[in-house]
Amino acid sequence: MRKTIIFLFFVLITASCRQSGSKLLTAKSGTFMEKTYQIKLITMDPGHFHAALVQKTMYPQVSPEVHVYAPQGPDYLQHIDRIKAYNARPLNPTNWNEIVYTGPDFFEKMLSDKSGNVVVLSGNNRKKTEYITKSINAGLNVLADKPMIISPEDFPALEAAFKTAGEKGVLLYDIMTERYEVTTILQKLLSQNNNIFGTLTTGSKEEPAVTKISVHHFSKVVSGSQVLRPAWYFDIQQQGEGIVDVTTHLVDLIQWECFPEQILNPSDIRMINAKRWPTLISREEFKGVTGLDDFPGYLEKDVKDGKLNVFANGEMVYQIKGIFAKVSVEWKYQAPSGGGDTHYSVMHGTKCDLIIKQSAEENFLPTLYVKNIKELKMNEFTSELREAVKTLPYDSLQIETVNTSTFKIIVPEKYRVSHEEHFGQVTTKFLEYLKAGKLPEWEVPGMITKYYTTTSALKMAKGR
Repeated sequence: MRKTIIFLFFVLITASCRQSGSKLLTAKSGTFMEKTYQIKLITMDPGHFHAALVQKTMYPQVSPEVHVYAPQGPDYLQHIDRIKAYNARPLNPTNWNEIVYTGPDFFEKMLSDKSGNVVVLSGNNRKKTEYITKSINAGLNVLADKPMIISPEDFPALEAAFKTAGEKGVLLYDIMTERYEVTTILQKLLSQNNNIFGTLTTGSKEEPAVTKISVHHFSKVVSGSQVLRPAWYFDIQQQGEGIVDVTTHLVDLIQWECFPEQILNPSDIRMINAKRWPTLISREEFKGVTGLDDFPGYLEKDVKDGKLNVFANGEMVYQIKGIFAKVSVEWKYQAPSGGGDTHYSVMHGTKCDLIIKQSAEENFLPTLYVKNIKELKMNEFTSELREAVKTLPYDSLQIETVNTSTFKIIVPEKYRVSHEEHFGQVTTKFLEYLKAGKLPEWEVPGMITKYYTTTSALKMAKGR
């Protein structure tokens, strides 16, 4: 009799899972259910590998049981495979238990289930505004990959979502990984040292006070595996144009470095000029990063002379509180041998320039230079720089003389954290904000201003 009861129980459970479209990724241990966790993650429609990177590490206050709601298709399957790989890795394996629902009503099911209290969004950006709005309305916290919005028409909805989040006492936050790159942190800290940097210049349209340029690649290896991108990633109506995508990071860094912890508003922004241009992708290249033999029908609108025109590139020049700034992003198909995505940044001060380069000369490693000494003699500036470096929250930093006007800051390997690891750092910071029950007072105005800037640039670039 006992065996019969156990068998019937198993049959009922199995049938229930089939009816709901749920699947279970079993972790290595089931003991986690014995503990009560403050945070339970919900992964919503994961179409980008950034969703998995949030779970590349584990967090003491976060339940290992994660509910995933997604449409049927390869996107969520790749996501689950990445989590499986983290669970199975020999060094510091994770212990995630993914419970997946793939019914056609996956989003409505997520809202009604409320199986967690933090929704992680990283995927097709066309529906992201809707996902954010309805998740916030349901009283759920949201940790969203950039960009939160991809068109000027979505900006009012984002503003409303932030307002509702404040009223409901939940947090809406985007994943700004670049704030955790060590050379960017050092650039920011040194720019606040008047003895070294002086003050940020005003700049001009032709020579902005601050410039940030990012180069990315469609063909990419993440967590040791070639990224297989979904076809929709190449559709600007679903992924968004480059001028509102990667630029989100660059605009954020300009605000974060030049106006630290200051409350900014859209009225502080004056867009001067903006432009966009396509990256041409052949059918062979498209197959190399998607696995598909041909362009799907919804991309035919962007195919000219047999090449897919992906408007992944953009540039803007604007003023923020009177300071001239330039942001540029470019996408290529594949990085040179030994290389990867690159970042260039310059801040012009009244006493020197702070420059980050990441070219072949730096072995594609972000490197901070202090150059173009403008006021002090070289020996005086050297002394000031050494004193300034001693005050930084990093030990073992070294100063190397490059030439008569340039120094290189040598950063020990122990401070070099990969882009993938930055996702864990952002998530840890978000968890601290959740515990406090609020974001810093400058964060929400900053996010609103940031997305006003990127969408205003797109509007100008398209002549709208």
